[in-house]
Amino acid sequence: MHCPAVLLLLLPGGAEAFRICAFNAQRLTLSKVAREHVMDTFVRILARCDIMVLQEVVDASGSAMSLLLRELNRFDDSGSYSFLSSPSLGRSTYMEKYVYVYRSHKTQVLDSYVYEDEDDLFAREPFVARFTFPSKVLHSLALVPLHTTPKAVEQELNALYDVFLDVSQHWQNRDMILLGDFNADCASLTKKRLGELVLRTEAGFHWAIDDDEDTTVRASTHCAYDRIVLHGERCQSLLRSAAAFNFPRSFQLTEEEALNISDHYPVEVELNQAAPRVQPLGPALPLLLLLLPPLGLVA
Repeated sequence: MHCPAVLLLLLPGGAEAFRICAFNAQRLTLSKVAREHVMDTFVRILARCDIMVLQEVVDASGSAMSLLLRELNRFDDSGSYSFLSSPSLGRSTYMEKYVYVYRSHKTQVLDSYVYEDEDDLFAREPFVARFTFPSKVLHSLALVPLHTTPKAVEQELNALYDVFLDVSQHWQNRDMILLGDFNADCASLTKKRLGELVLRTEAGFHWAIDDDEDTTVRASTHCAYDRIVLHGERCQSLLRSAAAFNFPRSFQLTEEEALNISDHYPVEVELNQAAPRVQPLGPALPLLLLLLPPLGLVA
């Protein structure tokens, strides 16, 4: 006998998902986003996410983000977007910003700070932010973005564990997501060295983007550079899915057209806003069926 009404009672589906994304926007400048086809694609990528962490924003004036946000709010009228930007970060004349773009009707920034990198281990130290989260299970969530330099991937990713400890102490909360272009694959980091990272050997960290995922646009490369790592039982219990977003395929772009946007795919996770997933009932199912009133189903 097929009993869809009972299945509906048991499955956790139907709850709205909250999507958190990270995207290396490859030298995002005002002149870049001013090009119509580039702006159009960026807006459609951003509109998929409730919180997006952009990296490689190199527009010192902030004009690029202001223009991008204006067009994003015009494109998607389901609710307003806001952004939070770090100062320009770097060791030389080349500087980058981390920028959070978020749906301000669904989440708000509670606090933020640039990690104090006393030993200068990071080329671009993380700009950490704590957001409200629309769930009874998890009321707030810390995000820790990092864009590593390919020359020091292992050093920076191991130092990211110290950032995790600092954030945990700062906000007395271990539910957080570490995300960004980690350069954690191919020539920048071998599989052996990846497995030896503190974030891989210490318990409690879930690498949501698989090691064999391709987060690069070029057909000639297959590398899982961009990652999302979850920590905290409540945070991990809400995980619904994780993937790279193949925007050239979704938007029917050629490789050349896509490379005008970025040579990276965005990576994203979807979190349930409801309670954690319901575990299968197993032997308890027949008892539940006996307790339910007749449904008038035909065998």
